[in-house]
Amino acid sequence: MKAYYTFRIFFAASILFLTVILGGCSATRYLNEDQALVKKVKLKGIDNDLKESASLYVQQEIRPNSWFNLALYNMLNTSNGKYRTGRVRNIGEAPHLLDSSLVDISRREIEKFLVYKGFFNADVKSDIRVKNKKAYITFTAEQGPAFSIRNFTYEIPDTAVRKLYEKHRPSFTKIRSGNRYDIDSAMNEINSTYNLMKENGYYDFLKQYIHINLDSTLYSGRVDLKFQIYNPPGKSAHPVYFINNETTVEIKNSNGRTRNITPDSGIVDSSLYFRDYSHRFRFKPLSRYIFFRYGERYNASRENLTYDRLYELNVFRSIKIDYEKDPDSSSLNVHIDATPLKRMSNRVEGEYTFNSGRNGFNIANTYTNRNLFGGAEQLDVKLRYGILFDSREGRKLLGNVFNRDFQIGVNLIIPRLLVPFNIPSKIGTGIPHTTFSSSMQVFDQPGAFRNRLFINSITYDWLQDKNKLHSLTPVNIEYRDGMLDPAFRDSIRALGYEAYIRTNDRRYFNIGSMYTFTYNANKLNTYGDFFYFRGLADIGGNTLGLFTNIFKFHRDSTGSRTFMGLPYLQYAKTEIDLRYYKYFRGERQLVVRLNPGVVYPYGNTDEIPFERNFYAGGSAGVRAWQARSLGPGNYNRASLKDEETRKNFTYLDQYGEIKLEGNIEYRFKIMNNFIGSKLKGAAFTDFGNVWRLRENKDVGGGEFYFDKFLNQLALGAGAGLRFDLQYFVFRLDVGAKIKDPQFTGSKQWVIKHLFNRDERDAFKDEYSRTNAPDRYRFLQYNFGIGMPF
Repeated sequence: MKAYYTFRIFFAASILFLTVILGGCSATRYLNEDQALVKKVKLKGIDNDLKESASLYVQQEIRPNSWFNLALYNMLNTSNGKYRTGRVRNIGEAPHLLDSSLVDISRREIEKFLVYKGFFNADVKSDIRVKNKKAYITFTAEQGPAFSIRNFTYEIPDTAVRKLYEKHRPSFTKIRSGNRYDIDSAMNEINSTYNLMKENGYYDFLKQYIHINLDSTLYSGRVDLKFQIYNPPGKSAHPVYFINNETTVEIKNSNGRTRNITPDSGIVDSSLYFRDYSHRFRFKPLSRYIFFRYGERYNASRENLTYDRLYELNVFRSIKIDYEKDPDSSSLNVHIDATPLKRMSNRVEGEYTFNSGRNGFNIANTYTNRNLFGGAEQLDVKLRYGILFDSREGRKLLGNVFNRDFQIGVNLIIPRLLVPFNIPSKIGTGIPHTTFSSSMQVFDQPGAFRNRLFINSITYDWLQDKNKLHSLTPVNIEYRDGMLDPAFRDSIRALGYEAYIRTNDRRYFNIGSMYTFTYNANKLNTYGDFFYFRGLADIGGNTLGLFTNIFKFHRDSTGSRTFMGLPYLQYAKTEIDLRYYKYFRGERQLVVRLNPGVVYPYGNTDEIPFERNFYAGGSAGVRAWQARSLGPGNYNRASLKDEETRKNFTYLDQYGEIKLEGNIEYRFKIMNNFIGSKLKGAAFTDFGNVWRLRENKDVGGGEFYFDKFLNQLALGAGAGLRFDLQYFVFRLDVGAKIKDPQFTGSKQWVIKHLFNRDERDAFKDEYSRTNAPDRYRFLQYNFGIGMPF
């Protein structure tokens, strides 16, 4: 507990300290008399559609600082009113000081940019104003007239190349008569023509054969462009190359060795020759992802596609494609050299959580076989064990077990769609996958609840294009056996909590289907401005419901239809994850996220079991609350009859059929190297809650109403650190409760108690009296691997 209070004091003090620095301190107080901090850079006289691009040519060292990163730098690198002259800590961002030479370089670069954009007579001047050690820089441009394109002509002596260019030019050209001249359009013409040649058999073609002549001597502010493609020296035409019938694929050992090893050999489609020194691969499946075929023209895009698909199989460490010209013909022999990854790997993961007198850990082990049957099939076997202790009981550690959770899952991923009929497969977009999955969960909360869950499914994943991913689970078979402790069940029945018994003390059988559409998932680890979308539709019980109408399945004592002696679920569930990513340069990013969802029981189901419901809080939701400890609505656990009931209901009563969560997170870099990792920071604000669809007397204030739900949203804020090790990220977030919907009126704004010790202690004592054994914590700590979203 001492460490807990120390960290809490440090966190609160850091927020106050940063607030003082950012609000009242100026970096200029640390500068020498001959130094000036760049406060503002302004561009005048440049068209609005060009101004943002022109600003990129201002040298980074004379752009205004990020106020937050400059404050961090000042915090750790100043002493006695001056910057330290010794070892400087590489945290934050050093002040950007006025440098007249960099101002002149920026002026010339902006002027050059305008010339490239067709303003051939552009003239840019710079002006510097210094006041109170603050520098204000203004670049003023006289653009002059914009030169437009009058005529575009081309000269291509090779008739075959000329016909190819004439046929495809309309699909890529940006050069049109009357448009403003732009060097980007000219470079697009060159690059597109080069790619066109490389995709149509011209293996030896070089960019140096392409040239654009510009004639801007016209008095009217217009230019003539002449596009030329020269022939190779000493030749009357460009040679066209075809793929020979000797495409060889050599697969080495995972250590790259081939000496003294007799390879497995084989031929596929009479043109692909395989030599496998690893003795691990079947050749027919691999041939699907090699796009060179005998007699076809050389095509650079097929080479790139082969690279992409072979790497996407996740079985090769390195791949190299070489070509050898046939001396007797215009043909190419293709040689593919591949080194596989190690076939088997094992990964151990873990996390530790603590709050409100409870602490525990989760540990997981994942075994992976990347090439189970020789066709790049992947087998994953994952074991996970978690245990949570409750230190409030006063017993020894092993006697304080609050709950235990054991899970085992097996996934077999096959790189193609296994269906009983032929469907067109767009392997060029991405490799489709079929996943067979089976899992089991054993959960025990002694004295309260136990749960056994078995799930089997088959899932198809495929890409529509590089940004659009579809996932369809046509069959998801689920069996659940949940049982309340008999003594606990009798006690809550006597107290009138029959709804909890119906929800948790039940066995059921479920057959359902799921569909997920994801947009822009490939951009999540990049910087840029983009939207991300993920939509889920989950429907269960329709097939069994149809059979019920035909065969009149038996009803149990509760009136539910049964299948194989068990009631089955009928429900519809949907959830949306919508985000907007805004990039601010310098590894700074703003993420805005909205995550609503609803599940609706119908037909054979009145109450959805808690596994199918939504919960709020946790490291990827409203981070100031532990998972499953927020809501529903205004529900306060003080309404439960006694302390023992509250203890046994923990994590079982705070769920809902409706969810709304949202996050606003600002991410930034703190330092490039911190104990071998890149250290990044985050500041965030979270909001959200869950609600019940129907009124429930056991959960007062938990139902959803359109005119009330906004006032029932929880609000939290905090900060975090991310230790980026390139392959994965360790994360620590600290969230503070601001508005807690379990209270009413102005009492919801619990943040007012955080920084006043007497008020805070009185508030927590009162909460312990009414909500024991629950304890109130204003701060929540989240440790994890990977980004929260």
